Amino acid sequence: MTKSLKSAYYRIYQTGFKLAMPLLPWRKPTLLEGVGSVRRIPEVLKDLHISNVLIVTDAMLMKLGLLDGLLQALDKSGCKYAVFDKTVPDPTIENVEEALQLYHKHQCKAIIAFGGGSPMDCAKIVGARVARPHKSVAKMKGVLKVIFKIPTLIAVPTTAGTGSEVTLAAVISNSETLEKYPINDFCLIPHYAVHDPELTLKLPPHITAPTGMDAMTHAVEAFIGNSNTSETKKAALEAMVLIHQNLLTAYNEPGNIEARAAMLKASYLAGVAFTRAYVGYVHAIAHTIGGFYKVPHGLANAIIMPHVLEYYGSAIHRQLAEIADTIGISSPNESPSQKAAAFVRYLRDLNSKMDIPKNIDKISESDLPEMIKRALEEANPLYPVPKILFEEDLRKIYLKIKG
Repeated sequence: MTKSLKSAYYRIYQTGFKLAMPLLPWRKPTLLEGVGSVRRIPEVLKDLHISNVLIVTDAMLMKLGLLDGLLQALDKSGCKYAVFDKTVPDPTIENVEEALQLYHKHQCKAIIAFGGGSPMDCAKIVGARVARPHKSVAKMKGVLKVIFKIPTLIAVPTTAGTGSEVTLAAVISNSETLEKYPINDFCLIPHYAVHDPELTLKLPPHITAPTGMDAMTHAVEAFIGNSNTSETKKAALEAMVLIHQNLLTAYNEPGNIEARAAMLKASYLAGVAFTRAYVGYVHAIAHTIGGFYKVPHGLANAIIMPHVLEYYGSAIHRQLAEIADTIGISSPNESPSQKAAAFVRYLRDLNSKMDIPKNIDKISESDLPEMIKRALEEANPLYPVPKILFEEDLRKIYLKIKG
C-alpha cells in the first residue's frame, strides 16, 4: 500500500472514531478535592457498602508515610485493606498478576490506586483482570479489549502529571520483550478521583519537573490533534495556562500548596483533553524509549516534545501560535510561524530551568528498526495526529532525540 493510500485509510479510521465519540460511554470520576480529602475515602466506601479494598501503591510512598492518613482513616472506619506496594516504574505484567492474587486472597471489592502514573496503571489493569479473569494482559492491548465493568476504582494521585485519574488509558510493560503499550477502554476510567494537594508536598523537584511536563505534553498533543472538541480545546488550553503559571513555582517551592493544587487541576484537565482527543507521536516514541531504556515516561515526553513539534513544521503553526497567545509568550506583531517557534523555545527553556536534558543519548541506532516499528504500530491509524509520519520520518526524529 502506498503512503497516500495509507494516509487516506488512517484519516478515514480517525474520522470514524471522532464521529462515534459522542455515542461512546464516557464518564468523569466523582471528584473529592482539597486539603485532607484523602480521609474522606472511607465515607465513600461505606456509602457503597464496601468493607474490603486493595490499595495499589509503591514502596517509596509507603516509606515516605504518604499513605498514613488514608490507612488511619480506613482503620478508624473498620474497613479492611490489603496493600500491594511493589509497583515499579513502568509497571509490569508481573506486578499486575501479583496484585491480582492479593485482591482475590483478601476478597476485595474495590481498588484504591495511590501514587503516580505507575500505581494508577497497575491498579487499572488489575481491575481489568478482575473483570476479565480468562483474558491475559497481552490480549487487552489496544482499544476496547476489556469492555466488562471493573470493580470500584478510586484514584489518588500523588503527582501532577499523568491525569490518569480521569483517563481511559493504562500503560503496561512486558519485561521479557521490552514492549510497552497502552490498554484503552472506557471501563478503566476511575469512578472516584481524590485531589489532596498535601499528598504532593513531598514530591522532590526531580519528579515535579517531568510529571509537570507530562501534563503539558498531554495538553499540547490533545490540542494540536484532529479530534478536538470545544470541550477538549478549552480543557487543554486551561491546563497549559495553569502549568505555565505554576510548574516552576512548584519546582522551586515544593511546599507551595497553592501551586501544588493548581498543578493537580492542570493534570486533570489535560487528562480530560487527551482521553477524548488522544495523543500523538510524542507518546508513541516515548513508550518505545521507556520500554527499551527505562526512561521515565514524563521525562521522555519532556525531551521528545520539542523535537516532534519542530518536525511537524507548518502543519501546527496555527495551533502553536494560539497556545503562545493564550499563555502570553508571544507578541501581537509576530506571524503564526514565529509564535510557534517561540512556543517550542519556551518548552526548551522550561526544560532547561528544571534540569531536564535536551537529548537521550542512550538510544542505540541498532534498536531503531524495532522501536520505529512499535511506535508506528501504536500511532497509526489510531492517533489523530496533525501530520501523518512514516518510517523515515521517525528515524530522523529518533536521531534528533539521540543528539
